[in-house]
Amino acid sequence: MRMEAKKSERAEPESDGAKKEQELDLSGMSLDSLPNPSINLGTITKLDLSNNNLQSIPESLTARLLNLVVLDVHSNQLRALPNSIGCLSKLKALNVSGNLIESLPKTIEDCRALQELIANFNQLTKLPDTMGFELTNLQKLAVNTNKLAFLPYSTSHMTSLRVLDARLNCLRALPDGLENLIRLQVLNVGQNFQYLQSLPYAIGLLVSLVELDVSYNSITVLPNSMGCLTKLRKFQVEGNPLVCPPTDVVEQGIDVTREYLSARMNGSETGPSSSKHSWIKKLVKCGAFSGRMMSSNIGVRDEKDGLLMSDYRSIDGLASPRYVGIFSPRRLFSPRRASPRN
Repeated sequence: MRMEAKKSERAEPESDGAKKEQELDLSGMSLDSLPNPSINLGTITKLDLSNNNLQSIPESLTARLLNLVVLDVHSNQLRALPNSIGCLSKLKALNVSGNLIESLPKTIEDCRALQELIANFNQLTKLPDTMGFELTNLQKLAVNTNKLAFLPYSTSHMTSLRVLDARLNCLRALPDGLENLIRLQVLNVGQNFQYLQSLPYAIGLLVSLVELDVSYNSITVLPNSMGCLTKLRKFQVEGNPLVCPPTDVVEQGIDVTREYLSARMNGSETGPSSSKHSWIKKLVKCGAFSGRMMSSNIGVRDEKDGLLMSDYRSIDGLASPRYVGIFSPRRLFSPRRASPRN
């Protein structure tokens, strides 16, 4: 069998020597292994190998897909990705959902153009520790239904991130530096059950947050800083043994809950005042807190990009490993690791 099934071609705008872009669809063919290619792999921009029985992807194959933009291998029997995936410097969307993958290769950090990484329904126990330092263009990270105890400490450097879906794992805590994700609009860490017992105070600095799901965890207290999440339109907290705010407050909806938490932050909060004042200074600096409750904005506008994200996709229920979407990357700033002094 030759690798030419369901192939489509499209020409570049007219120019001398322009190469044809090709999309190769080998999905749903019950493949146990990949056939020998009969085309120039360097011209393929989209490769769909989903819904097969593949247990591995040859290193030599991946290394030759130098112009690949979209790779979809969801719903196979893969236990690992090839290390040569780091050669895909133009890759923007990667879907590996519905496999048996226990860890991602560190070389994935070399896919610096990556905007969307979907790895739901696998056996992941950890992600590469430093991936966030390199994948600063990433806008969607979906790793639900795995076995993750922690997200990488470098997650806070993914400053283009708009969607973070880590529900149905074993998360013990959210990463430090969460306040750096000022473009994050959807955060789902629900259904980590007995493992997730608290949220960081920094969650109140996620000034773009529209949708927050912390349902079915073991959280007893919501941080008062959440009173500053003025753009929040959808908030799910059911299934937690909440003490503060009281259940009767939460049941009245987002606005009442936000008012309650804001009032506590304004003056009714107990605890060390130095810690409280330190966080309020940060909230004032980023414009999330002005000393009183701010009105809620229904539209979600990225002021720097002029982008209205009113059509974001809700993440209710279990995610389908079939969905692959591509966002347009625009970074607010690029965090760099400090280089050692000479």
